[in-house]
Amino acid sequence: MFKRRDFIKSLGLTSVAWLGMGDSVLAEIQRKFPVSSLPSLFSPIRIRGKVSSAGKGLSGVAVSDGRLVVQTNAAGEFDLISGTDREFVFVSLPSGFDIQKQANGSASFFQAIDKTKAEQSLSFELKKASNSDSNHHFLLLSDTQIQDEYEANQLLTVAAPDVVKTIASLNDPNLFGIGCGDLVFDKLELFKEYNQSVQMYNVPFFQVIGNHDMDFGVRSDAWSAGTFKGHYGPTYYSWNRGEIHYVVLDDVFYLGLTNRYIGHLPEEQLVWLEQDLKTVEKGKTVVVSLHIPTETGALKRYPQNDSLGGTVTNREHLYRMLEGYQAHILSGHTHFNDNMIKGHVYEHCHGTVCGAWWSGPICHDGTPSGYAVYEAKGSELRWKYKGTGLDINEQFRVYQQGYHKDFPDEMSLNCWNYDPAWEISWFENGVKKGAAEKKLAVDPWSVELHTGPSLPARRTWVEPQLNDHMFFFKPESKDNLVVEAKDRFGNVYSKRV
Repeated sequence: MFKRRDFIKSLGLTSVAWLGMGDSVLAEIQRKFPVSSLPSLFSPIRIRGKVSSAGKGLSGVAVSDGRLVVQTNAAGEFDLISGTDREFVFVSLPSGFDIQKQANGSASFFQAIDKTKAEQSLSFELKKASNSDSNHHFLLLSDTQIQDEYEANQLLTVAAPDVVKTIASLNDPNLFGIGCGDLVFDKLELFKEYNQSVQMYNVPFFQVIGNHDMDFGVRSDAWSAGTFKGHYGPTYYSWNRGEIHYVVLDDVFYLGLTNRYIGHLPEEQLVWLEQDLKTVEKGKTVVVSLHIPTETGALKRYPQNDSLGGTVTNREHLYRMLEGYQAHILSGHTHFNDNMIKGHVYEHCHGTVCGAWWSGPICHDGTPSGYAVYEAKGSELRWKYKGTGLDINEQFRVYQQGYHKDFPDEMSLNCWNYDPAWEISWFENGVKKGAAEKKLAVDPWSVELHTGPSLPARRTWVEPQLNDHMFFFKPESKDNLVVEAKDRFGNVYSKRV
């Protein structure tokens, strides 16, 4: 009787054994274990290819099937032993080359494996960028999350045109986008309309799978991304732009029961990431995008809530893998804005394009519906949050005294992209009076729009959420009253109240 452990022993499933497997070894495996006798999910496939530009091979380019990472030799050639349990071969696009697009507007960096062929050739032709990409921008759009015709129309006629204007204002030939998951809301046929929005932007977009982008009803997580992959390719991969290394991970683990999932990074991805990061020099900036945040302040704001679906269970292992790098983690999922600094890792949990699920102008923490704009200068990263329909310098909202029912004697403000390096102050007649006090609180406009079983009308289950970016102060005089916020980069935003 065929024993799986004998097969694994013969294969030698370590990266060294895989990479060192020659034609004679592969032939011996196939002789001992013909395809008909192997487990139905696996037989080995040898993939050879070349990564080139203008006909010249490119050396040192990372190529992967999602399990192993190999690098091209001096001639740009690679040799990868894959298998029928793999779906794609993809390149980690090197800096200085254009990001090519598929017809649907999303990035093209992969090719499908033909599972009927034990040996095959897959090659990649890259185009040298006409401009240096050392400085570049990217947009992070999380949770477009369209579920019906109305929401698709809102995306295409309200949100997407705002993104188009932002792209035009940036005027950066190196700009790209990241769709940070929940592109749709369980209605996978609406990927068509989502793709229409991406095509409007006319810049390449890298896509992240979210919990509402999956095929539910399948027997395990391994089968849950079929439709997503049909549109966008692998669910985890990497690329380079200028001095920054970018990674996308799939941290939504489907439990095989209705629509249940947890935030978790499977071992397969962590093994791949270990290999991927070995190609990246320590000290460099690494940007990791995933849908479910690894951690948020909600763990402290709502300690009674089950966080298995709201954060990543094995996040500490990811943090350890990112030691030695300037690491940023970009996430969505929560429909609130949270910035958290954990040693060498800065996590940005973003407000959403759809706000509180297309029910009004704000998320349930008061963050405007919108997206993030990132700027890279060399290895340095800067960012702002851009509210849909708002000027990009609109970075906080002020409420008059008495509007916040929990603090009726004070004026309040919501500075949604706040982190501890920000300074929030107020001035009376040109004299600085002090720093506003940060308090754990709800946004009073969210209370007005979202409280109760009948509000908001489109999504009655939305309720205001506590956040960590509400500030309070009590002015002596409201004559010539100015509120000022200075971000971590020295940008100053002010409002005359």
